[in-house]
Amino acid sequence: MPDLPPRQRVRESFERAAASYDDAAVLQRQVCEHLLAEFDPHPEPSSVLDAGCGTGYGIRLLRDRWPAAHIMAVDFAPAMLCLARQDTELCLAADIEALPCPNATFTTWWSNLTVQWCDIDKVLREAQRVLRPGGELALSTLGPATFDELRTAFSGIDGHRHTLTFSEPAAIERALQRAGFSAIRLLRQTISLHYPDLRNLLRSIKDIGANSVGEGARNGLLGRQAWQRVQAAYEAHRTPAGLPARYDVILAYARK
Repeated sequence: MPDLPPRQRVRESFERAAASYDDAAVLQRQVCEHLLAEFDPHPEPSSVLDAGCGTGYGIRLLRDRWPAAHIMAVDFAPAMLCLARQDTELCLAADIEALPCPNATFTTWWSNLTVQWCDIDKVLREAQRVLRPGGELALSTLGPATFDELRTAFSGIDGHRHTLTFSEPAAIERALQRAGFSAIRLLRQTISLHYPDLRNLLRSIKDIGANSVGEGARNGLLGRQAWQRVQAAYEAHRTPAGLPARYDVILAYARK
């Protein structure tokens, strides 16, 4: 299992990012749309739990697709949940690793780019518990090739971690199996976003609250010379579109 940042630190990062999140969440919107496009549950959902709803973009897509469904928005960052309230009256401030929901409550468990911040075994056990028999799960997360260019640029600068470690698709599949899910289907795709320079790239990560990297992170800023070395190393990856940030996206679907 990847080393994860403390839950409180993750919560605080997303609290701080709430105001800037929608302007910066280009990847989150793209992945959410892909996750929904590949999801064809039968029968149609009547009650959906959006686990880690953020500011509510997924809620809007789900409601457009299934207008009659009741959607429960769950997030452990209250500032995010306040924004999501604009899209649903059913909001719950809670940690998806320990949901305060009765067993067999929902027909659908949905999560877009959230479980990479969590203990996935705890999350999937809770998903299994709150789903009704035959209920369906759809989630997106990030794979190990995410931020490859960034990891390479920082290598050799110091002994600290500068990116989170992400799970292989096979590890996601095994976690789903351990939780008791069946009919598991995984898809993988690479999405690259481009930026004019490294500062803008790193700012985009911070603006969505995704800058907690877990144990071994640096506790201060890089020195000027080290920063210049990182910039020069990243320039080797420049394309006509700009500096790329690679996201190794994993979509997973399963049934209880």
